[in-house]
Amino acid sequence: MLELTVDAHRRHGPFTIAAALAHATVPTVAAPELHDLELRAVAPDLDIPVRRTSVADQLARSERILIPGPRHTLRLTNGLAEYLRPLLPIRLTVANLARAAPTDHEFLEVVRRRLSLDVIDSGDAPEPDLTPEEHALRASDLEASGLIRPRFGELAYHRERGGDPEPAAKALWDAMGRCLMAGFHHAAADLGERALALAGPDDWWRIAYGVALACSSIDREDDARKLLDEARRRGVGPKERATSAYLTAMLLVRHHNPARRDPEEAMAWINEAIIITSLLPDRRERAFHLSFDLNGAALVQVRRRRHDAARDLVEQAIDLAERDLAEGEHPIHRLVLRANRATLLAMAGEPEQALPDLDAAIAADPGYPDYYIDRGNALHQLGRRDEAVADYESAMEVGLPLPEPYYNRAEIRFARGDLQGALADLSYVLELDPQFVAAYVNRSGIWAALGEHAKAKADALRGLELEPRNAYLLAALGQAEATLGRHEAARTAFRTSLDLDPEAATTWASRAVLAYELGDLDGAVADLTRAIQLEESPALLFNRAVALRDLGEQESARSDLERAARLDPGDEGIRALLSAI
Repeated sequence: MLELTVDAHRRHGPFTIAAALAHATVPTVAAPELHDLELRAVAPDLDIPVRRTSVADQLARSERILIPGPRHTLRLTNGLAEYLRPLLPIRLTVANLARAAPTDHEFLEVVRRRLSLDVIDSGDAPEPDLTPEEHALRASDLEASGLIRPRFGELAYHRERGGDPEPAAKALWDAMGRCLMAGFHHAAADLGERALALAGPDDWWRIAYGVALACSSIDREDDARKLLDEARRRGVGPKERATSAYLTAMLLVRHHNPARRDPEEAMAWINEAIIITSLLPDRRERAFHLSFDLNGAALVQVRRRRHDAARDLVEQAIDLAERDLAEGEHPIHRLVLRANRATLLAMAGEPEQALPDLDAAIAADPGYPDYYIDRGNALHQLGRRDEAVADYESAMEVGLPLPEPYYNRAEIRFARGDLQGALADLSYVLELDPQFVAAYVNRSGIWAALGEHAKAKADALRGLELEPRNAYLLAALGQAEATLGRHEAARTAFRTSLDLDPEAATTWASRAVLAYELGDLDGAVADLTRAIQLEESPALLFNRAVALRDLGEQESARSDLERAARLDPGDEGIRALLSAI
């Protein structure tokens, strides 16, 4: 058994516990490169062979425009849990857990849940009692060591306490930038706010922008907005003013609280950004910033449900970038624009037209998993299921553990009748992310198809804890309750589901089955009639014919069966009942 004691104080930086485990275990592991992305992220000073890489890894920071999203640390943590699984048992003793960074709390939550890892909280350990001179010396030692990890926080911590604000602000800003690019947004916000307290006027904007970006990713939009408003009051330059307007627009359309999203106000802000960047004198600089803002305006138009306008804006951005940027300049920006055009084409029901852009995005950066998922979805829409599965599996291979490709593959497996394969994929989705509500919906349906109605009900209830007004989950709960003989509970669930989504044909059909089984033939016919109005199918027509027959309405039943037979001439059950009436 590996036994390890770790000081988890946030001064050591994010993922302190995971980094300690990496340092303790990598020397004993035969092939650490199988988890190279995860290990390089939390312990970049270790010599991990590179197996998976992206074009961004070879670019200067100014061209790395894709900042990892808020869920990136969960993906890293899930990958680390899978790295650690073969190394169990492990016993961790953690000091200063209450003072640990959010990434460490997230890491412990996942490894406890997925690995049942034995973790002992030893309480708070005292802070080192160092003089300012000793803090400065400690920072110098860390800097001279050449290690990268201290730059995630510990070097900045000692610089900050060394008594000289200028090197402290620089160290904090450097650590903030590294954390931002790594997707460690809580740490980036913390480091950046400490840097702002020490920064002079010349450095204020570049630090404030990083803090605003970090805050926008961790449900601190109000703090981000205050910084952007402060930038406007300070009278920053044109590019900075345009960037403030752009980020304000993004706050308004991406707010973590959907009730606080305001695409109309966002349109006003993004238009201000476009007006400013269109006046920049340098052609290449203008092309980059203006095409970036046009792409942001496209997102705002999508939120306003104006998809044609969004597509026009992305086309303008692509044309501008292709015409005025130097060859090979800003490759990530170019592929993002093409991938966004593909998304809009797919949303417009044109997946075939989306494929060339997605092919180009993948060719430009074959190490980025999201575009495989997007292309897989387009191929799925086109009925090219084998190719879609291949893309989903490519996304699984090149990136960190993601729920989406497994969820999407489960849909194809289910459609092919592979219930066990679909069940395995959905169970893995929920192991990675227990808050993935759609997976509870689909797994509940699979459990029902397998006759596991108690498990179907349990999944519906788990999902409803997260989204109490989810019509699909309420319908799944109604089906489970009906099968378990809890008829009144089933009626309530169906009624609530239909109140939320009266256009759901399957829910009307499910309630009809319950009504028929309880002898309410008129109710069954009424519900099936509504279901057929919404989504006619041979099965629904057959079921209504059975209810009409039992009511003695033979001609109406025959009419339904004849219509069902025309839709599905090969169905023997339809032909048999038709011949019997």
